[in-house]
Amino acid sequence: MALASVLRLFPSSPPHLSPLLCKSPPPFPFSSNRFSSSPFPILNQRSTFVTAALPDSADEQTVVSDDSVVSEDDFNDPRVIVSACLVGVFTGIAVVLFNNGVHEIRDFFWDGIPYRGASWLREEPLDSVWVRVIFVPACGGLIVSVLNAARNAVSEASYSAKAALGSVLKALAACVTLGTGNSLGPEGPSVEIGSSIAKEIHSLLDKNPQTKLSLLAAGSAAGISSGFNAAVAGCFFAVESVLWPSSPADSSVSLTNTTSMVILSAVIASVISEVGLGAEPAFKVPEYDFRSPGELPLYLLLGLLCGLVSLAFSKLTSYLLGVVDNLNKDVGIPKPVFPIVGGLTVGVIALAYPEILYWGFDNVDLLLESRPFVKGLSGDLLFQLVAVKIIATSLCRAFGLVGGYYAPSLFIGAATGMAYGKFISFAIAQSDPAIHLSILEVASPQAYGLVGMAAMLAGVCQVPLTAVLLLFELTQDYRIVLPLLGAVGLSSWITSGQMKRKDVKGTKALEDGNGYTIQQPEASDNTTSLSSTEAPPYFNNLCEVESSLCIDDSSIRTKDLEKRIFVKEAMRTRYVTVMTSTLLTEAVTLMLMEKQSCAIIVDNDNLLLGLLTLTDIHEFSKFAKDKSLDSKVLLVSEICSSDGAKCKVPWTATPTMDILSAEMIMNKYDLSHVPVISERVKDCRGQPIGLLDRECISLTCRALATRESLDFDTVKAIVE
Repeated sequence: MALASVLRLFPSSPPHLSPLLCKSPPPFPFSSNRFSSSPFPILNQRSTFVTAALPDSADEQTVVSDDSVVSEDDFNDPRVIVSACLVGVFTGIAVVLFNNGVHEIRDFFWDGIPYRGASWLREEPLDSVWVRVIFVPACGGLIVSVLNAARNAVSEASYSAKAALGSVLKALAACVTLGTGNSLGPEGPSVEIGSSIAKEIHSLLDKNPQTKLSLLAAGSAAGISSGFNAAVAGCFFAVESVLWPSSPADSSVSLTNTTSMVILSAVIASVISEVGLGAEPAFKVPEYDFRSPGELPLYLLLGLLCGLVSLAFSKLTSYLLGVVDNLNKDVGIPKPVFPIVGGLTVGVIALAYPEILYWGFDNVDLLLESRPFVKGLSGDLLFQLVAVKIIATSLCRAFGLVGGYYAPSLFIGAATGMAYGKFISFAIAQSDPAIHLSILEVASPQAYGLVGMAAMLAGVCQVPLTAVLLLFELTQDYRIVLPLLGAVGLSSWITSGQMKRKDVKGTKALEDGNGYTIQQPEASDNTTSLSSTEAPPYFNNLCEVESSLCIDDSSIRTKDLEKRIFVKEAMRTRYVTVMTSTLLTEAVTLMLMEKQSCAIIVDNDNLLLGLLTLTDIHEFSKFAKDKSLDSKVLLVSEICSSDGAKCKVPWTATPTMDILSAEMIMNKYDLSHVPVISERVKDCRGQPIGLLDRECISLTCRALATRESLDFDTVKAIVE
């Protein structure tokens, strides 16, 4: 059968047309042929591909090859390595200043109480300490409220000024939050400080967009390595939090050169941190022991427990964030009130549980019983602290206080592991001699506490390799690796299916509280409005839990760009169309010729019927082989009638819809391709004029963002 092709030019749509989003086209008039008892007539038309004026494949290949060469040259530029070193230097200095600022504020407000410890505060009479314990965190909330208002005030400035000044104000807010004892941690702000410095250095010295992601990774590595004084863990953190979650569109980044930049930045920042803050690790590693390889199932059970606790922690945070947002929007409570209420709440809780206050890692040392002359906490109190710390930290984040979740995760993990270890030791000691559990040697609770810290960090922040390397780097004991790997792997696995980085397009509201609603069809009754903040109820937003895990703000800027780009600008105008009577072999041949992974199914009137993908054909070929069918005579109608779900198009786009709306729908329904129709004819059917997929959306956004980033005066001078 000969392959016919036609040339179709896309007409510009009038700007006044309302964008349409069509849902659930009617059942396909496919012939059931061999798989149905009620046959439909098979349409008779040759398959086609619709094309627009595009360069031939050879030219396209040449362009891609040239671009890849330029990418390698950009990474070989000495300015790239110099930029990475500067990121390490300035991040190390900034983190030292940040931590010293926290210490100064703590000394000013608490008058030496943190050095006496939470145990001393617990034993003091309430009438002598309640004023300071309650009102110091509340005072911190008041100052943070003012700083947050200042951050919002600079939102009207240019992007670069807003980013620079906003980062400084956020770091100051974190200093006050932590210095006044509120239940958050300093490592998250340290990462954001490093990423902010990386962005500024990139904008000043190295404006190449292909190296921006590498510098961001270097900044995050520097933040973690200087915060924990653990350079190796910082390098792996950069890989897990920045490089792995990045879009495939950033595949041009050179892994080798990026790794060099990350290592240099992490090492330099760690050295500066040692000089400025001392060579001691973030927390004291207690004496511990491992008795028997037979304990491994106990550590796996601890990992399971930490995974469940991590899940509860994340879900409570997401829930409280939603509650506070509703109180602000529905009840009308002003945002500046919330940090004050958050600090006041933490102070009230601290009257009964002073261990939840952030006083560095002294309270973690207390849990691990690594401080001399300090009595350890009982198992039931440790379990209580797990619940109370989760509540206090979630309230701090929901009420707008500034800080990270790394230190609270380590605290909760230490309390969980210590309580678990004490319970196991007690259960074995009190077991019936007939069961012979007394012969099982178990490690000290401190060993379980250390493993619990790593498991909780991995579960909450989804950085399992970082958690393992951090504890291994601090303990320098190879024996801890196997228990760590087992517990961390289980904890991370439990939470991984429930937590997503919602900075992906369409799942998180744009900054400054600007919501966004998908453009919907005006005349369709079965469509529903979807806000950008709407997400499946069983998912937790990892970026809400720990914002430093989403330091690349390109997605936010991309969303703003996507709101201004219409589908007609991003869709593919060269696509394959087939009929129900088309042979499957011919459809595959057309897809191969056009380098497409799908084909649009149309009828005699060129109205949309469905979408045929290579995956559908591949799965059907296995079915046909099992049924001993001749694959050379199989038709498109047969693959579509064999399974009611195949070939159907749940949604279609129109050319005047913005691509942010289209991509939100694609994310919600897990679609990789969406046909673009000119207008609705009947039952949301129409004539296809293009095909929208994720690759063309990403390419369009990158191209337009690059064009906007070019300096107009420089380009004009070159042209002249």
